[in-house]
Amino acid sequence: MKILKFGGTSVGSVEALRNVKSIIEKEFNKDKSLIVVCSALSGITNVLLSASEEALKQNDFSEILKSAEEKHYQIISELLPRTAQNPLLMMVKVGFNEIEDILFSVKNLGELSDRIKDRLLSYGEQMSSKIVSVFLQSEGFPTVFQDSRELISTDSHFGNANVDSKKTNETLKNWKLENQIYVVTGFIAKDKNDDTTTLGRGGSDYTAAILGSGLQADEIQIWTDVDGFLTADPRLVKNAFSQSELSYQEAMEMSYFGAKVIYPPTMIPAIESQIPIYIKNTFKPENPGTLIHQRSEVSKGLIKGIVSIEKTCLINITGNGMIGMKGFSGRLFNALARYEVNVILITQASSEHSISFVVAFDDEKKAKTAIYEEFDFEISSNKIDEPQFDNELSIISVVGENMKKTRGISGKFFSALGKNGINIIAIAQGSSELNISAVIERNELSKALNVVHDSLLLSPVKTFNVMFAGTGNIGKELFRQLEREQQNLEENHQIKINVVGITNSREMKIFDNPESDFDLNNNFNNNLQKSDLKQFINSISSKNLPNLVFVDNTSSEDVVKEYPLLFNNNISIVTCNKKGNSSSYEQYSKFKRLAKKNNVNFLYETNVGAGLPIIKTLNDLWISGDEILKIEAILSGTISYIFNNYVGDKTFAEVVRTAQELGYTEPDPRDDLNGMDFSRKMLILGREIGLPLEMSDVNIKDFLPEDCLKANSIPAFYEELEKHEPYFSSFKNEAENSGRKLRLIGVLEDGKINIEVQIVDADHPFFGLSGSDNIISFTTSRYKNTPLVVKGPGAGAEVTAAGVFADLVRVTAQ
Repeated sequence: MKILKFGGTSVGSVEALRNVKSIIEKEFNKDKSLIVVCSALSGITNVLLSASEEALKQNDFSEILKSAEEKHYQIISELLPRTAQNPLLMMVKVGFNEIEDILFSVKNLGELSDRIKDRLLSYGEQMSSKIVSVFLQSEGFPTVFQDSRELISTDSHFGNANVDSKKTNETLKNWKLENQIYVVTGFIAKDKNDDTTTLGRGGSDYTAAILGSGLQADEIQIWTDVDGFLTADPRLVKNAFSQSELSYQEAMEMSYFGAKVIYPPTMIPAIESQIPIYIKNTFKPENPGTLIHQRSEVSKGLIKGIVSIEKTCLINITGNGMIGMKGFSGRLFNALARYEVNVILITQASSEHSISFVVAFDDEKKAKTAIYEEFDFEISSNKIDEPQFDNELSIISVVGENMKKTRGISGKFFSALGKNGINIIAIAQGSSELNISAVIERNELSKALNVVHDSLLLSPVKTFNVMFAGTGNIGKELFRQLEREQQNLEENHQIKINVVGITNSREMKIFDNPESDFDLNNNFNNNLQKSDLKQFINSISSKNLPNLVFVDNTSSEDVVKEYPLLFNNNISIVTCNKKGNSSSYEQYSKFKRLAKKNNVNFLYETNVGAGLPIIKTLNDLWISGDEILKIEAILSGTISYIFNNYVGDKTFAEVVRTAQELGYTEPDPRDDLNGMDFSRKMLILGREIGLPLEMSDVNIKDFLPEDCLKANSIPAFYEELEKHEPYFSSFKNEAENSGRKLRLIGVLEDGKINIEVQIVDADHPFFGLSGSDNIISFTTSRYKNTPLVVKGPGAGAEVTAAGVFADLVRVTAQ
């Protein structure tokens, strides 16, 4: 025997009901009986509640009822043949007339008891079940309508009645079933006085489980509008996916902490009888859904799911008088129980000085009343401080039986939250290690769900939200590389880059829906705003997006000024902008401290060698304890290109202009030729090995004449280069005549940095450098006789963008 329960959305439209018919046709075995439990049409229970509240307020409720009545009429007229419609239309008319009579009584008396409310709400299930029953009959199925009030007995706790299992099971045992389809009303039952009771919200699931247990069914199917139990709420976590199976305990935990797929009491009868429960999608019946049974197989991920309760209230009770006060906790929770306040989570300090617990958002007032009533004397005599109530909080919980078999789950959970700046207010974990829960600020719930979903390997793809500053040569090239590699990143590295905003010195654009709004081929086209970097950062930060990264593709000091704002908003920074790390040592140190304090990444490999792994190599040597004796380097790809191409009849100005056109120089070539760019790189290397150096500590011998350096514009600069060609050619001729080459070489040794143009012999290790290549030589205690050399392209938008891209991927890997 099978029990099939169809939720409100599954019976809420003509299309849905036709799907229900197809499902029943597949499941019905003519040699066995089939039980079909129906909820009210989607939204009808809420409509009836709303109408009752309006009646209680002495307001008109007729329009509310009319829309609900029309919904029933429309479904009947579209779904059934005309010959079958009239009895049902009359049934609906009579039903709503009775509802109207009840509501008029409520309005006149100014009273709405739970008993009356239960009677009122029962009409939803009665009408939907009769519609389904007649529909199946009209399609040729042997169908019988069955009122669940004749089967299920409860006490008189209206609104959430307790089932009399003994009496109910006796009734079910004596129920003479034939090989037919029995359409049963969900949610409702009756007490010993034959008054209608309800089983609480989600009661139709409970009805199915009660029937399944009492009739010893082989399985229970819960048909809803989702593909089973998902790893997280898909409205908040786009990467959520359905789990193929869960244990009863896992499903109970996930249901209790917010998963609305199935309600916790539903499973109790099924657990007792060990009946498997299937959660399936009425609108995708081919989807296997989720099987809930005694023990699930080992999950591929570390956990089975992440669930949350959006609105909760944390209550904190403290006071010196609590220390040693025997029975305090018992008094507290007994008082809450008297007011029917359910406690979701509890945590208590070992000193007994404080106790914190979480209740449902709607229970705050009842909890407050209970506490002040029970502890009035202690509060008034200052033995207990005034209780604190915080109702702007949410609970996030990770669930899975495999957690107790895996070390480090708690660490990963809390690390993921902390790295994204999510403050944990309270935590709780049961001794079974089936669940870890944390109380957080409500406005950070979506962010928390996404980062935990990613970090605990539930998401097949880890998503990073990236904002970009700079749309020049490097920025545009980086976008091209991202476009080219995005499929490779997702398929082979499980990384997804969402572009959430782009800004330059003039304009900015923030993408509300990065996945659909952003087009890498046309990324800066319309709906632009005037650039305001602080507003740009604050607007994106306020969205509480997980895994935020800021990529600085500029050379702007104004952008660097906002780095502290980014760090303090728990945003990682990837930058090719040298201004930040080559300004004062105090600023360099501050950035390092802020990144460490906020547990975010600060990556700037391209500050020194474009795409070359220079800083990473140096850091590896330094961290592993190697002693850096000497660093020799050519770290200006621009000057390498210029010196390597300043041959023959070419003038120095011609070669510099070509280098600028190829994108090898800074916007102002003097930033390269005056050695300032090289100085910044050497300064950064010195700081990376712990030297507190300032730019004034860098000794550089100028190569450019003063007139060239002081030219008032770039065109004027080129004019001065032409005028001073005899000066430049003297160096070229000296080198060529002696078979040597011009090189701008920086040396870091004994805590000092020197940079100067040298004419090197053929036996010098830097003699064979070609094109725009950079080269760096590390002489260390380990690499003393044969220095460690890194060599490769050191300039150009393509290699620099590739270096930024590599740093961005490094952020995603940490």
